[in-house]
Amino acid sequence: MALTLAHKVSVEGVGVLTTKGAAESGIVGGKVAKPHSRPYMASLQFNGRHSCGGILIREDFVLTAAHCRQNQPMMVVLGAHDIFKEEKSQQLIEVAKYHPHPEYTGKYNYDIMLLKLKNNATLNKYVKPIALPKKDGKVPANINCTVAGWGITGTDKPASHVLKETTEKMQFSFECKNIWKNTFNGDHMICTKFDKKMGGVCQGDSGGPLICNSKPQGITAFTYECDCNNPKYPHVFTKVHFFLPWIKTVMQRLGNVA
Repeated sequence: MALTLAHKVSVEGVGVLTTKGAAESGIVGGKVAKPHSRPYMASLQFNGRHSCGGILIREDFVLTAAHCRQNQPMMVVLGAHDIFKEEKSQQLIEVAKYHPHPEYTGKYNYDIMLLKLKNNATLNKYVKPIALPKKDGKVPANINCTVAGWGITGTDKPASHVLKETTEKMQFSFECKNIWKNTFNGDHMICTKFDKKMGGVCQGDSGGPLICNSKPQGITAFTYECDCNNPKYPHVFTKVHFFLPWIKTVMQRLGNVA
């Protein structure tokens, strides 16, 4: 399965980095998640193939990365553990409208998107939205957070059919800035450090959540293309609480529930 990158850019002092684009997804290292223990997780698919992750934040909205959009219809699979099986718990729902942030230009800033579902998800023990963080909720450095996703488990390794998860540690913004230079914007990005053995997000894991203190604080954005499991290069996430006013506005304007 060939990796499709959303885009690449050379960064002074860093090399090549990439947003984790369409076609593959995965957590390097980590462990298999307990089935359906993360009922907010969404698999975003094109032509029946997993492309990106996302999170259900209301029965009619999924939050993901803006660069996950493609020029073809997207389907959202909720309630899944093994995305290669037709599990009875799964709900397959078409995306009715795409709402990337209006300032997203295809680069790295403002890499966040809301998906309005054509039909409301049926909420049950397999499918539940996750509550968003508070507007002023700051996440201190060095706390452990969790990432989760489906797919490849390392370079030249096969994709995982089941949801996997692992732990990454929040990093100070100045540490991210030192490595990623002008590509990192501390106002609306956060980053993590990670243990090479435990691993973390990798190419194709875009749009999935960074969960800290049970709340989604980040949306997976980009990492170092040459070696996503190189601890020298922090993984970068779109900062969710920065975008809460925009998220609230879009859902109030377009949603069909309060």
